[in-house]
Amino acid sequence: MSVWSWQDKKLGSKARAALWLVAEVGEGNVFTKGQLRAAFPEVAQIDRRVRDLRDHDWQIDTRREDPSLNLDEQRFVKKGTDVWLPGQSKSPKEKGGLTAAQRTKVLMADSFLCRSCGIGAGEAFMDGGQDAQLDVARRQVVQPNGTVTTQLVTECNRCRVGGRQRQADLPRLLEGLGHLSKLERAVFIGWLDADRRDPSPLERIWGEYRTLPEESRKTVRDAVLGMDS
Repeated sequence: MSVWSWQDKKLGSKARAALWLVAEVGEGNVFTKGQLRAAFPEVAQIDRRVRDLRDHDWQIDTRREDPSLNLDEQRFVKKGTDVWLPGQSKSPKEKGGLTAAQRTKVLMADSFLCRSCGIGAGEAFMDGGQDAQLDVARRQVVQPNGTVTTQLVTECNRCRVGGRQRQADLPRLLEGLGHLSKLERAVFIGWLDADRRDPSPLERIWGEYRTLPEESRKTVRDAVLGMDS
């Protein structure tokens, strides 16, 4: 059996970059731009070749997806298609890169909000750290007829990390809507028209309570039970 090598200059630079990640970095490990460029000093755009691997289902995270990384670091999370094999290096049509106009259109349609957590671009996460960055992700959606399509949606850098395998289920959502009362559906339509739902004071208090340590939750429980006694 022949052995493919990242040092074989007869291969394209994208294939060589993929083989280098597999042989020299390994899944789950971090590499730097300096290490990448040192391995391929003769390839002027080796950074771009690594980015191109994402079009073949390779997961390579930057600080945008993984806030624990430094600016010059990337993490090789998961190997995708064997792009060094004949016929595998061409990007699938569905995974083709978006133009700036396409990306802007999706962001505008989503009101420049992450459709997973609702945060806006540049807003601070509640637990601190790096401010939110928005980008366009691909989401699988089960249609009412049972087919599965891939659609574009706005997500923040954190939700993109945890939601790569997320799949929306329209039949289940529509079934749930059918079980709502007429009043509940009217409230839901109001949320649709406003494209937002502000939590009630009760929901906000509950959300804050859920974040408390066990000892503090007990203090709150004792206090609220004593309010009506």
